[in-house]
Amino acid sequence: MSKTPGDPIIEICGLSKAFGSLQVLRDINLSIPRGDVVALIGPSGSGKSTLLRCLNLLVVPDGGSVSVNGRSFTFGTGQRLPGDRSLSQFRARTGMVFQHFNLFPHMTVIENVMEGPLTVLRRPRDETRANAIALLEKVGLSDKADSPPSRLSGGQKQRVAIARALAMKPDVMLFDEVTSALDPELVGEVLSVMRELAREGMTMIIVTHEIAFARDVGDRVVFMRDGVIVEDGTPEQVISKPANASTKAFLSHFHR
Repeated sequence: MSKTPGDPIIEICGLSKAFGSLQVLRDINLSIPRGDVVALIGPSGSGKSTLLRCLNLLVVPDGGSVSVNGRSFTFGTGQRLPGDRSLSQFRARTGMVFQHFNLFPHMTVIENVMEGPLTVLRRPRDETRANAIALLEKVGLSDKADSPPSRLSGGQKQRVAIARALAMKPDVMLFDEVTSALDPELVGEVLSVMRELAREGMTMIIVTHEIAFARDVGDRVVFMRDGVIVEDGTPEQVISKPANASTKAFLSHFHR
């Protein structure tokens, strides 16, 4: 998939979200072209994960709008929330991989990858199985197809979670600190799969504390703090030459 300048696949306008008296997101505006990789960085509690959850409506925003590949929702007083069917269709287009793998323990690896296309998309079983095998090969786990998740390492489980999300053929992929729960020696195998997806042109938004990875893979880096976007630019601009004092302070904790 080639990148098309000026062809946004994700549009976020005026997005806000509060949990009780805590304002988590404040007037977030982002336009992301098809095929771009955007790394979200910032301190814990800055709203990064909430932004991802608002993007696929796991969390319903209080105001603003979200559009993914032409499908739009507007939020706020007087706006009707989408129904369950619309939500399911929308989420099928925004693949999400979480910090914790959330694999079904009673299913084998390949059954985990097949479940969504079979039950949500109603795809034929033979087609779904062939696609699942291809995806497990893609993430380097074809030899684990018939294993239960309990026999996998953390890195292997996370690669299965990526394959499971890809099985839904999403328009975009959202990654929420997918390496933060892994032992250091397992981080590289997950990041290598994400690097390959970036090379293939998958649109991705990645919440990460892996600053070197954000610089290497990201087309853009967005630094968030206290629910607002503080800096948004190329990795060179935001990571190597940050303009804002809070960005500089955050990055000073990492070897760059």
